[in-house]
Amino acid sequence: MTHFLSKKRKRPASSSEDSSENESKFQNPKDETISDSDSDSGTEIETQSNQKVVKSKWTDRDKVLLLCSRGSLARTRHLMNDFKRLMPHVHSEAKFDKKENLGALNEIAELSNCSKAMYFESRKGRDVYLWVSNVNGGPSMKFLVHNTHTMNELNLSGNCLKGSRPILVFDSQFDSKVHLKLIKETFKHVFKTPQYHPRSQPFIDHIFNFSITPDGRIWFRNYQVVDEKLELQEIGPRMVLEIIRIFDGPFSGTVLYDNPDYITPNTIRKQLKLKAAGKYENRQMQKQEAEIKEDMIQSVKIEDPVGEVFDTNKEIVGKSAYLLSKEIDRPKSKKKKARN
Repeated sequence: MTHFLSKKRKRPASSSEDSSENESKFQNPKDETISDSDSDSGTEIETQSNQKVVKSKWTDRDKVLLLCSRGSLARTRHLMNDFKRLMPHVHSEAKFDKKENLGALNEIAELSNCSKAMYFESRKGRDVYLWVSNVNGGPSMKFLVHNTHTMNELNLSGNCLKGSRPILVFDSQFDSKVHLKLIKETFKHVFKTPQYHPRSQPFIDHIFNFSITPDGRIWFRNYQVVDEKLELQEIGPRMVLEIIRIFDGPFSGTVLYDNPDYITPNTIRKQLKLKAAGKYENRQMQKQEAEIKEDMIQSVKIEDPVGEVFDTNKEIVGKSAYLLSKEIDRPKSKKKKARN
């Protein structure tokens, strides 16, 4: 298909147009309008050259690195996907090799421009640990994860908008102890969604609830705000965190807090095996005791006057008694039929 372009005569430029062109050619490049990637949500500020400069409202640029170790369970991977949908400021990476030093996570976070990190570490195909760390100078916390349940697994009635900002609700016990205060401040910076984030929605329709149980564990729950009456419906996921240690550096450093009530999963499994072995030993001891008791009963002789009457091995005394016994023991002879 051919296109036809009409030729137009060039008109001589006027003096005003020449002056405007010359001004545009020699204009200072510093006076040009500066725009940001989030210029739609920015504010305009007038400079000395009467030019409008767009200043972004998105000032909190914190990003969270989210990854898991190689060999993680399927439930752990689904839990990570749930956090990716709930937290738009999360940056995910490939699986981390457990043989490498944890200090390599700091380099991965710096390359991804992440200031916080969440690392799910799986061991022996059954135990899941969660590292929550501030890459810029610490601190870092290690938790043991219990009772993990994902959104698809629960099928709860609640629902929320993807990318919406959450409200963080903490139990009043977080202000009672120093290490709980430190955990609270770290969770604030990790689980929050920065205001005016490009991938977030300007709505608040769900709540991240952190509560402390009597045994010192942290329960994480996610609820939907149904209406203005603040009626809540659970969305998921669920998990229970047991604090192990707190370090002053990112994934390393001096131990600031060590949980005295923490028992490793290997120790718990060992105790259960010893308890099961103890049950078997108790059953064998009971059998041996029953056999010994039976032997003791058989060894004791008790007089039986009734049994003496029916004792056939007793010697026969007297002639009449001898004849009677002989008559009893004599075999019966067959009667012969008479012949005709």
